[in-house]
Amino acid sequence: MKKRVVILGSTGSIGVNTLLVIDNLKEQFEVVGLIAYSNDRLLAEQVLKYSPAFACLINEKNQIQVPQSHTRVYYGRQSALDLCAEGNYDILVSSLVGFAGFEPTVAAIRAGKHVALANKETLIVGGHIIKDELEKNKVPLTPIDSEHSAILQCLTGEAHSSIESLILTASGGPFLHLDAAEFRKITVERALNHPNWKMGRKITIDSASLMNKGLEVIEARWLFDVNPDQISVVVHPQSIIHSMVQFTDGSVKAQLGVPDMKIPIQYALTYPERHFAPYERIRFSELKALTFFEPDLVKFPCLRIAFGAMKQAGNSPCVMNAANEIAVDLFLNEKIGFMDIPVIIEETMNRVPYHPFPGFQEVIEFDRMARQEALTIFEKLKSVVV
Repeated sequence: MKKRVVILGSTGSIGVNTLLVIDNLKEQFEVVGLIAYSNDRLLAEQVLKYSPAFACLINEKNQIQVPQSHTRVYYGRQSALDLCAEGNYDILVSSLVGFAGFEPTVAAIRAGKHVALANKETLIVGGHIIKDELEKNKVPLTPIDSEHSAILQCLTGEAHSSIESLILTASGGPFLHLDAAEFRKITVERALNHPNWKMGRKITIDSASLMNKGLEVIEARWLFDVNPDQISVVVHPQSIIHSMVQFTDGSVKAQLGVPDMKIPIQYALTYPERHFAPYERIRFSELKALTFFEPDLVKFPCLRIAFGAMKQAGNSPCVMNAANEIAVDLFLNEKIGFMDIPVIIEETMNRVPYHPFPGFQEVIEFDRMARQEALTIFEKLKSVVV
């Protein structure tokens, strides 16, 4: 029997790649729901191609026309939440960008759905909440991020007690070898030019600042139930090794593959099984070198901030994430410089009150509070520049 899939964020990079994966696994999966934020044109094209039972556009300002389709079309954030909570489906691919994915992902877990998670912010802002909900509802969650997929594969068949450390690899982004003195000249165009991966605009900027790796560090802490001091990051520019696990006997397992998100997406959908995929293979004879570097936490303070937020725990990761989303949006709109991003994040974290164990509604409130504080800090920065 085919597994019924709903894609939350169907018009984003992960959503589009998920549909390509399902195209190759038509005997195992069918698309029954598509939810997008605002890309009405692409959503309409997807509806015409896949004829899902329902589609939803969260941004109610946009409308889609799907003539001669049996698909029911919904609008608005509440509709998206209701569909995730009540839809007749088996797997939610949670790939909506940012904090916007938190509530619908929780709704799906509470409804007993298998979650294939690309929305890392869900675990960053409320890891303890998600962990409790997964246990209470006996729901499987499989990671889509290539780094976490790699760790999952390395841990298959291993006892949790044998884990010494998780080693997440980072490409280093486009500015790995750029002199620190040049960072204030970084433009949006340059920051969006990632050397290895094709991703959405927000995650590409996060990769350039290494905040994306910081978010993945916090996600790994919750996914694999390890202590913060058991997680490290190594820069690996070739993006062939996606992550590693070091065990208590000194052995290290690594998972390798070409930088193609369709591979971890497919594994998240089919886990623990593997199915044939027609994607590019590594040609080892053509690999000139696999190199590794320690991350530079002076040039890339966002990674340092994320490690600190993970260790402080409580609402710190939530506040950090909200401030980062605001700061990245300001940078993409050319209202601040690249190096203003960590300034806004750190100042916001200093100003928002600390809470050691926020509940579901409190997470939502701290996210709102942090966004407002980040915008206030931006206004002060702007007045200083003027």
